[in-house]
Amino acid sequence: MSTLSVPIKIFFHPTTTTSSFLHSQPQTLTFIPTRTPTIRASASASENPQKQHQKQHKSPPNAANTASDADKGIHPAGFLTKRGISHKAFGQFLRERYKALKDLKDEIFNRHANLKEMASGFELLGMHRHPEHRVDYMEWAPGARYCAIVADFNGWSPTENCAREGYFGHDDYGYWFIILQDNLREGEEPDELYFQQYNYVDDYDKGDSGITIDEIFKKANDEYWQPGEDRYLNNRLEGPVKLYEEIFGPNGPQTMEELGDIPDAETRYKEWVEKHGPSRYAVIDEGKEYDIFNVIVDPEWNERIRALKPPIPYWFETRKGRKAWLKKYIPGIPHGSKYRVYFNTANGPLERVPAWATYVQPGGDGVPACAIHWEPSPEQAYKWKNKSPEVPKSLRMYEAHVGISGSEPKISSFNDFTDKVLPHIKEAGYNAIQLIGVVEHKDYFTVGYRVTNFYAVSSRYGTPEDFKRLVDEAHGLGLLVFLEIVHSYAAADEMVGLSMFDGSNDCYFHSGKRGQHKFWGTRMFKYGDPDVLHFLLSNLNWWITEYQIDGFHFHSVSSMLYTHNGFASFTGDLEEYCNQYVDRDAQLYLILANEILHALYPNIITIAEDATFYPGLCEPTSQGGLGFDYYVNLSVPEMWSTFLDSVPDLEWSMTKIVNTLISSREHADRMLMYTENHNQSISGRQSFAEILFGRIDKHSHHYKESLQRGSSLHKMIRLITFTTGCRAYLNFMGNEFGHPKRVEFPTSSNNYSYSLANRQWDLLEKDGIHCDLFSFDKDMMKLDENLRVLSRRIPNFHHVNDSSMVISYIRGPLLFVFNFHPTNSYDSYSIGVDEAGEYQVILNTDEIKYGGQGILKEDQYLQRTVSRRCHCLAELLRFTS
Repeated sequence: MSTLSVPIKIFFHPTTTTSSFLHSQPQTLTFIPTRTPTIRASASASENPQKQHQKQHKSPPNAANTASDADKGIHPAGFLTKRGISHKAFGQFLRERYKALKDLKDEIFNRHANLKEMASGFELLGMHRHPEHRVDYMEWAPGARYCAIVADFNGWSPTENCAREGYFGHDDYGYWFIILQDNLREGEEPDELYFQQYNYVDDYDKGDSGITIDEIFKKANDEYWQPGEDRYLNNRLEGPVKLYEEIFGPNGPQTMEELGDIPDAETRYKEWVEKHGPSRYAVIDEGKEYDIFNVIVDPEWNERIRALKPPIPYWFETRKGRKAWLKKYIPGIPHGSKYRVYFNTANGPLERVPAWATYVQPGGDGVPACAIHWEPSPEQAYKWKNKSPEVPKSLRMYEAHVGISGSEPKISSFNDFTDKVLPHIKEAGYNAIQLIGVVEHKDYFTVGYRVTNFYAVSSRYGTPEDFKRLVDEAHGLGLLVFLEIVHSYAAADEMVGLSMFDGSNDCYFHSGKRGQHKFWGTRMFKYGDPDVLHFLLSNLNWWITEYQIDGFHFHSVSSMLYTHNGFASFTGDLEEYCNQYVDRDAQLYLILANEILHALYPNIITIAEDATFYPGLCEPTSQGGLGFDYYVNLSVPEMWSTFLDSVPDLEWSMTKIVNTLISSREHADRMLMYTENHNQSISGRQSFAEILFGRIDKHSHHYKESLQRGSSLHKMIRLITFTTGCRAYLNFMGNEFGHPKRVEFPTSSNNYSYSLANRQWDLLEKDGIHCDLFSFDKDMMKLDENLRVLSRRIPNFHHVNDSSMVISYIRGPLLFVFNFHPTNSYDSYSIGVDEAGEYQVILNTDEIKYGGQGILKEDQYLQRTVSRRCHCLAELLRFTS
């Protein structure tokens, strides 16, 4: 390969103030040197299935919509109509899916009051302290015949704490309920009230003020009732006796035989009305069961009673505080206790880590897996200090893995990340972080994708309080916190995970082949089961409620959308998105998840990672979409990886680059772009910096030129990806400064070494290429912060030349020019612009401070246009690269 005179990127800023959209501010232009492999000028269907969708004929609105749905703005196939696409099979699929969604909601509402309750299962299931000095445990295991808690506090006995008959121990849906009573301390007397409650957080003890319970109730009644109104409350038999005497007189019948025939109630009431007039307390009876509750009362009395507030403060006055509780009781399950759930099943007894456990020791190296009861004292519990930042107009996301975030060859912690990495992210100019591998997983080498315990943060990084501090400190720095959630599959572990949880193969997952991922050996959820939906939807709500997460990145949506797990060839024909391989139940789950999350938390952000570009991924659910806010464009990083790894520099195709970058133009405002994320650095692959710099021979006489080539390409690839994307951009931890090594988690193949499971932050302490790349990345982030690049309209590519390997495009007031040619520099290269005036370079990849050669001198940073048409634009601008 020939040496290069390093491609450069330049930004020009017009100093003229005559343009109407500049508002007396200078216009900005950007030029950039570019290189790209030669590939087809038009993207194939597999590269851009959305373009194939557009080839269909226009379709009329669906006449089958009901008036009620239309009134609500619901159109089951609305996004097809909006895009002018007509495809009978896919449109019918969307309508049938909408009908199935309504049926599913009806089924849900038969068991839950609303969707919020459906997504709040964590309030009941798992371990929860009850105000009445006890802990309640609830679990779903329909295949079990017996359920008990085995723990260190009961000697791991399967009979000590079990679900008992008469204590709501088991219901028809397969839910088990166990009460763990606190133990009375020696010398203490039981509470006077069997319903005595305690507040375990506060120390107030109003119930110990010396006032008796009878006095408290008397005060409550005196405030609530007017004199005489509580007469029948205190003398419950007085009313029936008076009624009896009114009907039969003082010497009425004493036995059923003496009673004889009695006229029906209506006849008796009419006779009474003739004597006394209509009653204000008569019952309206129209033959319905509930009529007995529809009583006519005095309007004035009814209005006064409704205006009263229940005497709840007096009821709470009977509560005692934490000190009183600890003085009288020993907690039945102390904080930090280890426990498991024990089942008797058709296949014999088994022990499992509870599905709703919030802190888990996943086991390994001879240590059995178990849940840890997490109930810190008020002094130890983390207290939130900061609110979530407002959602910015554009997202500059920093993807990170806590375990590999340290410099040393070991697993890093939440606290290390908070103290050392968060300040770096803020300094780098990002406004959001995306955390991967946070949810508990047994095997570290899986990067966190084979989740075992969906409600627990990974204990290898720290405690739940440590993670709360991480999120809170990030919010304090103005950073949103997104969590990569894996609901597309689960680990196949039985002891610590959900597989064979209650002894049956189809508790949480499909049975047979459908319950196994085609290639990864993981289990596939049974999304059509309401209880599985209850578990997954509640899990999303849990992370927001407990840890104040700001959004979710749904990992590997392709695995759940299709029964073939997305491992199939896609041509872009809409038939492929509605055939027998599509998992409709999984789609209904995603629709419900987005509807519930956006209804409960309007500022929440959901991102879909789908390699198949499923139609309607980011369309509103009311218009037939799945409801995501963003989707990840996976084709762009794959293109760059292929070019860098296997395509010679001179064979890079500018047309291929542009077609890939804008392949989903109709969805551009919903697209998350990235140059490389963790996928490019993990699983035996290399980071771009390792490809660019790792093969350079330091002793070669071409070393300097090769280093310049790698530095230029690293900056240019990131810049063109960053500035052509829409409102979201993502970078993986360390890539902003060209981390020289890939990520390799400890496995048997590398003798369980941690040498590559870290980040070399010390490179930023030395002058050199990594500091230069980091400076450029920071200025690239500032470009968006100051000039709102990502939130502007999608770029207009007006010059793509495969011969000169130059790309130019305009985005808002900015002009970008890239020269990707490995050997050619250009003097007075002509580019068309649509605004006359002077243009100022504001960002140049070839600047010396970024590790460039500084070919463009300072006196060349200001250029004036020439009135001549070029590239179909009115003005011509010449520049040097």
